[in-house]
Amino acid sequence: MPRSTPRIPGPGTPVYVISVAAELTGLHPQTLRQYDRAGLVSPGRTGGGGRRYSLNDLEALRVVAELTAAGIGLEGVRRIIELEHQVAALRSRNAELLVRARELQAALDQTAAALAERRPNLPAIRPPSGAIHPFG
Repeated sequence: MPRSTPRIPGPGTPVYVISVAAELTGLHPQTLRQYDRAGLVSPGRTGGGGRRYSLNDLEALRVVAELTAAGIGLEGVRRIIELEHQVAALRSRNAELLVRARELQAALDQTAAALAERRPNLPAIRPPSGAIHPFG
């Protein structure tokens, strides 16, 4: 029977036990537990309740560690992360709205061009000779 190709876990797949996550991030396992309790990272859980960290979790832990090393408290870190997520969501929404605005502008331009083709050519109205033009 041919051997199947091993599946490589994606960045969101929780695969690292707490000791490995601690080693990869340079943090103490108790610090990882503290960050979990504070809601700064949400590792996956095994059937027995053990924590499993993904690559995304490891990156989040690095960000938390950088912010706390800069002197920011855990509540401040939580708020910063929350705001960064809001900014990312707003940027995404802004990009969607820009695409929609371009689509609407193109439709408006197309409609204006179609109306211009249907409009009969009217003669230009000239002021009577000798009259003073209001615009100079």
